[in-house]
Amino acid sequence: MTRRHLTALAALLVFGFVRLPIELHIEGKARAARFHGVKLDRGVFEKVGQMGFVAALSGFRAVVADAFWIHAYGVWERVDWAAMKIDFDIVTTLQPRCVLFWDNSAWHMWANASIAALEDRKQPRAALRLKAQREYWRLGEDYLLRGIANNPDSAKLHTSLGSLYRDRFQDHAKAAEVYARGAALPDAPVYLHRFAAYELAKCPGREREAYEKLLAFYRKGEDEHLPTLLKHLGELQEKLNVPADQKVNTSPPPAKP
Repeated sequence: MTRRHLTALAALLVFGFVRLPIELHIEGKARAARFHGVKLDRGVFEKVGQMGFVAALSGFRAVVADAFWIHAYGVWERVDWAAMKIDFDIVTTLQPRCVLFWDNSAWHMWANASIAALEDRKQPRAALRLKAQREYWRLGEDYLLRGIANNPDSAKLHTSLGSLYRDRFQDHAKAAEVYARGAALPDAPVYLHRFAAYELAKCPGREREAYEKLLAFYRKGEDEHLPTLLKHLGELQEKLNVPADQKVNTSPPPAKP
């Protein structure tokens, strides 16, 4: 860190020591709210340095995390993915209950960094570029899994993880499972139940289960007769050899004048 950063952190420490009795009282409440799902250990100390580590312990985890989050975007402009990941690791460790940090950290790894790896002209071997791309997908997956471990009530993180399995790994069984878990959460978007059924429809051996779920949506009314739902229903009716008199109409509704 620069001299200016060190001076700022020193000022924070002075104020932190004044606030220490108050912070100790708040500590118990914070622990109950699971703000300490990730420990401040030697690994964090090595990454943030002595001043940043002590500042975090003095009740300024949010301030230190925000500083590294801002720094990460400066690193992004230099396309230094390794340095960016270090910043993200610090931020998510200091603020494990911030869904935004986990979600954006994952996105930068599985989207931006993975695309950069695939298009890296310095690596002439396509197989190695593909390997690097997949490794960044795994890093994104890791952020989302750890984010969910610290925020099991976040439908947003479940949605992002399900989409990662669906769009990148093409693992439809995992996508269906994660979407279904997310759909059961209080803040889940209404479409997540359908997403889970759509992915289930792509899983060999689970066609009947998927068909029953999609049929339940269909029977709710015309508002549920969406193009993707109708497409999957039509395909499953053929795969399952549903009798003609039991089939539902999967033709798209006529366009309104």
